Amino acid sequence: MLYKDGGGRLFAPAKFYRNALAIALPIMLQQLIQSMVSLIDNFMVSGLGDISMSGVNVAGQVLFVFMIYVNTICMAGGIFMTQFFGAKDSDGMGQAFRFKLIMGLVAVLPYFLVCVVFPRQVLSLMLIGNTQAEQILDEGVRYMKIAFFMGPPMTVSICIASSLRDMGSVKIPLIVTVVATLTNTFFNWLLIYGNLGFPRLGVQGAAIATVIARGVEFVIFIAVYARKRPEFAVRLSKLLRIDGKLFREILKKGSLVLFCEMVWVLSETITTAIYNGRGGAEVVSGMASSFAIANLFFVAFGGIYSATGVIIGKTLGEGNLERARQEKTWLLSGSAIFGIVMAGFGFVTTLLIPVVFSHLSESALAISRSMVILMAFFMPVWVYMNAQQAVARAGGDTAMGAYTDSTLTIFVMLPMLFALGMLTDIGPVMMYLGVKLLDLVKVVVFHIWLKKERWLKNLTK
Repeated sequence: MLYKDGGGRLFAPAKFYRNALAIALPIMLQQLIQSMVSLIDNFMVSGLGDISMSGVNVAGQVLFVFMIYVNTICMAGGIFMTQFFGAKDSDGMGQAFRFKLIMGLVAVLPYFLVCVVFPRQVLSLMLIGNTQAEQILDEGVRYMKIAFFMGPPMTVSICIASSLRDMGSVKIPLIVTVVATLTNTFFNWLLIYGNLGFPRLGVQGAAIATVIARGVEFVIFIAVYARKRPEFAVRLSKLLRIDGKLFREILKKGSLVLFCEMVWVLSETITTAIYNGRGGAEVVSGMASSFAIANLFFVAFGGIYSATGVIIGKTLGEGNLERARQEKTWLLSGSAIFGIVMAGFGFVTTLLIPVVFSHLSESALAISRSMVILMAFFMPVWVYMNAQQAVARAGGDTAMGAYTDSTLTIFVMLPMLFALGMLTDIGPVMMYLGVKLLDLVKVVVFHIWLKKERWLKNLTK
């Protein structure tokens, strides 16, 4: 329904935001639980010292690239999934799910090569100039060779979970996440330090615990898929029965999303590598611990993005373009306020640093504290940017991110970063501030782009 008293207003009636939060909050809670477990992982690994934590962090950065790829593929398929859901087209939803699963599994081979065949060579690129690179690499390689086994089941789980969320079904992924994360925490406790008679395996124990948790998650999602048979479900024997024209259309839209996200994640990886070269293990562990804390308030991104995409995508799929235009204004206004609230939460999380990471050096803790404060300041900007991207992609306008975000990243941010790295001796925190100021420019460019309303389209016709 179109809210009768909301036409032309900057903010929606309270009922609209309650509906949006009904989608966003379970997703945020799911990600918060994952972040809490990740924080516990970091807490447990940090007890092994700066070097062990640094090894897990550089390995995690490479695994992060794989996860972003799979999530981006699901994001691209989700553009069509939400609109087909709005149009009540189960065949179209099935095709969108096929796209997610097939394209997601394509990445398993390069993932295998990185994790099992060439882990040391790849990880060494993250530690150029680091004074303790060899010791960190030893730990990172031990973690990577085991962590490979979580890749295939995780891919299938993400495809099913994201498709359920695209339909507005957010409770099942939340429950599965709770079970998987509790499993991960329990086996971390058993295997990292060797409790209850289990062997003390250090970083290898952390990797095994993650693989076990991903396996449990996979089994539950497959059971849900087989029992509930959601509208997007397809039989395994019919998985390859794709609609070539629609597949190419999703791939066309998705390729721009993938390009944008891969430019972002690779730029983050390069950025991290340059930061890591500004000292020893204290820099790597300090930066890693700051992001482990920041993930507690970064949950806002997924919630805002998913709620915006589901609401606008469903409205566009129903063919109600005027209502979608109104919802876009309401959601962007709401995200601005929500970003300010999450910034306040971000500042509070700095109190956790000396408690969770008490085993790290004072230098690492100082870096961590400064980074968390800096990232909290940027939360209003980043939350608003996520909502802008979600609006554009809900209507299939994937060019906004590919052309504007990626152009600024490739031609402005990365050259600036290399210049700061080679021509100055400033620390990683100030380098981070310098490159992230560009996000203020991106918000303005996205605002201008959205006003052209290239996103205001029904893709199901």
